[in-house]
Amino acid sequence: MSASSTHKHDHNISHLTRNTVALILAGGRGSRLMNMTDWRAKPAVPFGGKFRIIDFPLSNCMNSGIRKIGVLTQYKADSLIRHIQQGWGFLRGEFGEYVDLMPAQQRHDENSWYAGTADAVFQNIDILRSRHPEHILVLAGDHIYKMDYGAMLADHVEKNADLTIGCIEVSLQDATAFGVMDVDENRRVRDFVEKPEHPPVMPGRTDTALASMGIYIFNAGFLFEQLLKDADTKGSSHDFGKDIIPAVIDKYIVNAYPFLDLQSGEQSYWRDVGTIDAYWAANMELIGVKPDLNLYDKTWPIWTYQAQTPPAKFVFDSDKRRGSAVDSMVSGGCVISGATVRHSLLFSNVRVNSYTTLQDTIVLPEVNIGRHCRITKAIIEKGCEVPEGTIIGEDRAEDEKRFHVSHGGVVLVTPDMLGQKRHYVR
Repeated sequence: MSASSTHKHDHNISHLTRNTVALILAGGRGSRLMNMTDWRAKPAVPFGGKFRIIDFPLSNCMNSGIRKIGVLTQYKADSLIRHIQQGWGFLRGEFGEYVDLMPAQQRHDENSWYAGTADAVFQNIDILRSRHPEHILVLAGDHIYKMDYGAMLADHVEKNADLTIGCIEVSLQDATAFGVMDVDENRRVRDFVEKPEHPPVMPGRTDTALASMGIYIFNAGFLFEQLLKDADTKGSSHDFGKDIIPAVIDKYIVNAYPFLDLQSGEQSYWRDVGTIDAYWAANMELIGVKPDLNLYDKTWPIWTYQAQTPPAKFVFDSDKRRGSAVDSMVSGGCVISGATVRHSLLFSNVRVNSYTTLQDTIVLPEVNIGRHCRITKAIIEKGCEVPEGTIIGEDRAEDEKRFHVSHGGVVLVTPDMLGQKRHYVR
């Protein structure tokens, strides 16, 4: 590709991204995360030492050049709203850039919350029309990944599609948990089935299916037309996967867009951290020497709000009382005071006191862990005061008396479980 054609290609993508509105569906209850979503929506759950889950789709929009973003909130949204107001208010309205919060406004039915993913967008259809977008990018607010939406937009336009669905390649065994597409050799979607017992196989493969990531690009006029039709359809659950997509496959051009690494052609990193085990595992992966998700990539920064904190500190250095952390990530404001931290991830403002050992543990912000504790394979929720001498992760039966223990043996500890009546955990 010549320099001039490269410039033209980049200009075309920047034109596409400039005229795209992104909608992040961030109203999810996230009940499989158990007590971690008692007081916050799933997209507001902390992740990776200093971020929240919603920072990933938001950062993808920023880095892709999409600066018109609506965040559709519903369930226990206070901490999510505060996070976006504090951390995402840097866009310039004079340039038509914004991150707008769009709660369920009951614009069409005074008693109606968002009934489904499509209904959430439909309830804001008048706002969207007033902004005259060419394309609308619909995103889930609760997945961890890095993706250039500009490349997907270019593919959508090149293929003259009405709707393009972002997909990941999954094994047939895992595909039963997703919405799965049956596609032809040109990636045209022929069928879309939610959580199928017998998933359709990708062309040319024997053991792989294409699963929806919950990422959709619509031509704006086409989307408005389909939302109005769906709103008038009796018995519809007003959901993209269950209703809108199956209804348009036969009559319109619906394409699948595989989410692959542009250099290697391999499946790119994508995680649904919707269970305690998946959340723990995705955080633990970050500690590795070369994790699949590179948070140190300067070309694709993950933006967030973070409090101003002093550097992490490790104090005391005698044989029995040494402040140390190995194979770990430790955030600002932490004090490791004569304690040992191994293969663990500490969010900001955590204090671990003398003679305590942490192993394979995630500690959320503002936690104080007392002396002489032994904690293994746990998630310590924000604001916990862990009493001196507490032992977690060594006796499952004992842990289950006080805490939530996941199927995979991860122990979730919250202030309430410790008898600390700090009900409201942001």
